[in-house]
Amino acid sequence: MKNIGIYVKHKHPYAVNVAREVAAWLEKRELRVFFEEGLAAAMGREGLPAATLPRSVDLIIVLGGDGTLISVARAVDELQVPILGVNLGRLGFLAEVALSDLYKALEKVVRGEYALSTRMRLEAIVWRDGEEVGRFRVLNDVVINKGALARIIDMETWVNGAYLTTFRADGLIVSTPTGSTAYNLAAGGPIISPELHCLVLSPICPHMLTNRPLIVSDEAVIRVRVQFRDDDVAFTADGQVGIPLHGGDEVEIRKARIGTLLVKSPSKEYFEVLRKKLLWGGQQEHLC
Repeated sequence: MKNIGIYVKHKHPYAVNVAREVAAWLEKRELRVFFEEGLAAAMGREGLPAATLPRSVDLIIVLGGDGTLISVARAVDELQVPILGVNLGRLGFLAEVALSDLYKALEKVVRGEYALSTRMRLEAIVWRDGEEVGRFRVLNDVVINKGALARIIDMETWVNGAYLTTFRADGLIVSTPTGSTAYNLAAGGPIISPELHCLVLSPICPHMLTNRPLIVSDEAVIRVRVQFRDDDVAFTADGQVGIPLHGGDEVEIRKARIGTLLVKSPSKEYFEVLRKKLLWGGQQEHLC
């Protein structure tokens, strides 16, 4: 491992200073450091476009939170570059290395003493009149949802070509195990260990109380046809990108060919992160 990339959460009050310190630490150990261009400009150094930097590095350090890490994972896409997430705020489900543990973790990474977690991603294609109008790869979830003034959406849903049901709801979440602790959890879906191979479908505020979250195999191909009379319905990927939907559009969702590699925290296990983040046994934290 010789080339390290650094991304930060933009507008974070001290992310640039942390990046500068991390870069100095790495360069002292004769490692080459690359910065995404926004960070590089703030540091007075040369950088690379955020979307192309992953092609030049062996490891990426993300200084920020889960949202920042998700956006970086989208830039990495299928390149299989490991990502080390360092949380600059509250403990994260993905960016699980605390700032106080950063250099302890880096020491192990530089020596090659680290483990990777392969996180499944989804690939979603939006079809309109038989034409592909959008293709997305996501780490957490894909969501079909209505705007504040739209009526309930009818979502005809098939799994592996077999008709499942027509959800009448404010929307539908299709989540990976990694994303089960995101919007899926807030919508009443189950928490799924990231090592499991499955997907979860969670209707948002269903019209029928018997419509409950459903877990299916990660080999399943899910197809959803949306029917509505309003124009304010959208498809979103990881809550960060997306497109408006038209009545009659179909969304096809399946496991992506290649997952995302996350460097495991040397000091925290997944269930410890879960206990601390959800404050099990103590006062509950707001999740959304």
